[in-house]
Amino acid sequence: MQKSIVIVSIAVSLLIVMTVSVSAQDEEAGPLIPAVASVIIPGAGQLLNGEVNKAILHFALDIANWTTWALLGSIPTPIPIGYLSAVAALGLRAYSAYDAYTVAKETGFSIGLSKDGIALSYHYQI
Repeated sequence: MQKSIVIVSIAVSLLIVMTVSVSAQDEEAGPLIPAVASVIIPGAGQLLNGEVNKAILHFALDIANWTTWALLGSIPTPIPIGYLSAVAALGLRAYSAYDAYTVAKETGFSIGLSKDGIALSYHYQI
């Protein structure tokens, strides 16, 4: 059962990535990049936004969650640890994506191609 939870989580993440079409010219699509990155790996969107401390925290929480699942997942409990771990993983990914999207929207995050390669830009608006 726990393997199926992991497989479903991976499938949902891949489905989200495949269905989100990001255009470098679309101003509304720019903040989606950090959000999708945080769905796949919590903290990746925060790292793209330049929030290193927050990125480390989100990533460490994800590692702690998976470590707990690996160590305690086989212990019989009234509510299986695998279910709690899956709910915690989805909750962390949802929060991490929301946080990354909000910060990216506030800072004017955008990504695109330039003649020198990939260009990241931030537009701070006051």
